[in-house]
Order: sequence, then C-alpha cells, then structure tokens
Amino acid sequence: MTAMTASAPLIDPFGRHVTYLRVSVTDRCDFRCTYCMAEDMTFLPKRDLLTLEELDRLCSEFIGFGVRKIRLTGGEPLVRKGIMTLVKSLSRHLGSGALEELTITTNGSQLARHAAELAASGVKRINVSVDTLNPDKFRAITRWGDFAKVMEGIRAAQAQGIAVKINAVALKGFNEQEIPEMIRWAHGEGMDLTLIETMPMGDIDGDRTDQYLPISVVRAKLMEQFTLDDIPYKTGGPARFVSVRETGGRLGFITPLTHNFCESCNRVRLTCTGTLYMCLGQDDAADLRAPLRASESNELLRAAIVEAIARKPLGHDFVIDRRHNKPAVARHMSLTGG
Repeated sequence: MTAMTASAPLIDPFGRHVTYLRVSVTDRCDFRCTYCMAEDMTFLPKRDLLTLEELDRLCSEFIGFGVRKIRLTGGEPLVRKGIMTLVKSLSRHLGSGALEELTITTNGSQLARHAAELAASGVKRINVSVDTLNPDKFRAITRWGDFAKVMEGIRAAQAQGIAVKINAVALKGFNEQEIPEMIRWAHGEGMDLTLIETMPMGDIDGDRTDQYLPISVVRAKLMEQFTLDDIPYKTGGPARFVSVRETGGRLGFITPLTHNFCESCNRVRLTCTGTLYMCLGQDDAADLRAPLRASESNELLRAAIVEAIARKPLGHDFVIDRRHNKPAVARHMSLTGG
C-alpha cells in the first residue's frame, strides 16, 4: 500500500468542505426493492469493478485530502466477495486518527455473519434498511428478502455493541400507516429511525408518482400523536433530526424533494468502477479509474480528484409528479448507494 500524503482540504466552488465519501463497493444486491431496482437487473461485469486494493488506495487518497467519514454502500456491500478485507484494511485509518468514522449501509441480510468482524474493525454505527415490520409486505417490497434474517442481523450487530439506525423509505399506500408503529419499535429497541423520500433514480418497472409520499405530509400526520422537538443532532449526512417525547428516541427526516439538503452538502460518491459522482442528483462525473491505473504514483489521481471537486454543483433538481415521472438520472440507486 502506498504511503498516504496529507494534501490540502477539498473545497468545492461554493466553499463547502468535502469530508464525507460514500463508496459503493458493488452494484449487486440480494434484494430487489421495488423503489430501487427493476426485478430483472443487468449488473456490471465483474471485470469492470475496482479491486479491493484499488478501492483502498482511492479511499486512502480521499482521507489524505481531509475526508473524515467513509460509508460503504452498494447495492448490498456485504455481498461483495472479500469485503471484510477492505473493512479491516481501512480500519488502520481509524487507528491513526486520520479517519473519524467508518460505517456501512446494509439491508441486513448478511449482517449476522459479519457483525463480529465489523465491530472488531472499529465499525461503531451502521444503517439498516427496513421499510415494513410485516414479513409478507417485507417480502413484497424487497421481492426476495427474508424479514427474520434481517432481524437476526440487527440483533447480532447490537450484541456486538454496534449502534443500529433504521432507514425506512416512506411509500404511499405501502407503509404510511405503519410509520408510528415503526417509530415505537425502533425506539423501543434502542435504535434511531430515519424516514426517507423516494428518489427519481433509474427505471424501476413502475411509476414513482404512485409511491411518492412527501415527508412534510408524514411529519404532519405524526404530530397528531407524537410531540416532535427539533434537535441539533447530526450524523454527518443529510438527515434533520427530532426527538420524540413519547418514546425518548430520535427520528430523522431525509427530504431530497420537499426540502433538499444541498446547501450543506459535504459528500461525494464513488462507484465500484471508480466513477466519482459529485452530486447524487446530477449525471456529471469523473473517471478516477484511469488515473488510478495509469501510475503507481498517486499524483495523477490527486489531480483528478481536485479537478472533480471543482465541478461539484450547487444542488440537484429532483422532481416527482405526473409531468416528471421519468428518472431524474438514469443510473439506479444501487450504483451509488444513495
């Protein structure tokens, strides 16, 4: 592994410091959530993927530029062969203090068998996607998912001392009536819950206008039975949090459409092929694979990273309504992991 050299911090044209890197380690997933993927997906050929060593080298360069948080995503990150090798390797940056947090977003299906290794590698928090507590509805929304297996994974992570946050996509006609129950369940189990608006990314075998549920509507309904107090709590991501007086737990809202979070965006997204997306909702991207492979030195790679951040836009233009029922971007969520 090449030695890491400290570089000037990454600051975009709008003065925002880039301190958070989301890394999609695979576009493959063992679920087919209806709001995320089509049932028949064509995945990238494995030969196009960066090796785990190349992903480590890229992440290490970003850490050298002042990135303090790395989140491994997918697809489903835990289905990537040898993924724990990458987690263990990146954990050296936690040990040195160069990296504040290494975390992961997962569907929980593989969590039971990896929880102990994740904890041993310094992973202290994870996000697990659960959109319903009804096993039959869970199978329907994920197409292939096993609810009991996910619950087993959550318990395994908690037993290892890993803090679990539940992510739920708010979906009209699917889970909107369940949200109060999900809040009570998550908070009763000592977990935060974050509600997320569905995003117009990739073709999914359906019409997103049928699924779209504005979080502003959800929040108004919740206030009929809960007292929600705004709190300054931050996780480094875009969620705005409230404290729920009746449960004592935290509830987050991620609102890319009704109240976007672009003005404070500190994130960029790296795909498993080495493409860097400077914005979740824009197609502009930078190829980091070519400079990575062009030289054993990292000078070309560093120059490419700096040039890419100089093109980071002010924000995205997500819209979902009957006039805009096509994806805002062609790539699926599974390519950049949200």
